[in-house]
Amino acid sequence: MSDTMQSLDQLAQLKPAAPDAPKYVKKIDKYGRAYATGKRKDAVARVWVKPGSGKISVNTRDVEVYFARPVLRMMIQQPLVAAARAGQYDVICTVTGGGLSGQAGAVRHGLSKALTNFEPELRGVLKKGGFLTRDSRTVERKKYGRAKARKSFQFSKR
Repeated sequence: MSDTMQSLDQLAQLKPAAPDAPKYVKKIDKYGRAYATGKRKDAVARVWVKPGSGKISVNTRDVEVYFARPVLRMMIQQPLVAAARAGQYDVICTVTGGGLSGQAGAVRHGLSKALTNFEPELRGVLKKGGFLTRDSRTVERKKYGRAKARKSFQFSKR
């Protein structure tokens, strides 16, 4: 304890350096594709992204055929539009489980993750848009003594 501090500047010099932010690396398979899994409700989407003309296929069908509602197609396009990469990547995905809305959310989540695997510098834009966060809301389970999860049976005094 022979070294005593004479000023606050010396104390600041003792503080360890702040750790660097984690470095995200490009993850591509031997075919030049980036892969990610997206989830929403009970739906699970496996998504592959590769450079191309902007074609999106879901379960071997065109996106306009699989997701007939324009809102669902717009939902899938959101990460590409936010990253200003619309029409630059071909997207191939397989979706299982859940309904159409949950499947569209799963594809959006998987597409966002696959884009960050392909171009790590897009992470900030996609994170700010909320596309990398998994929406953890699921259906509440049915309880015994109840008609549904929260709904009660009709009450009658007599």
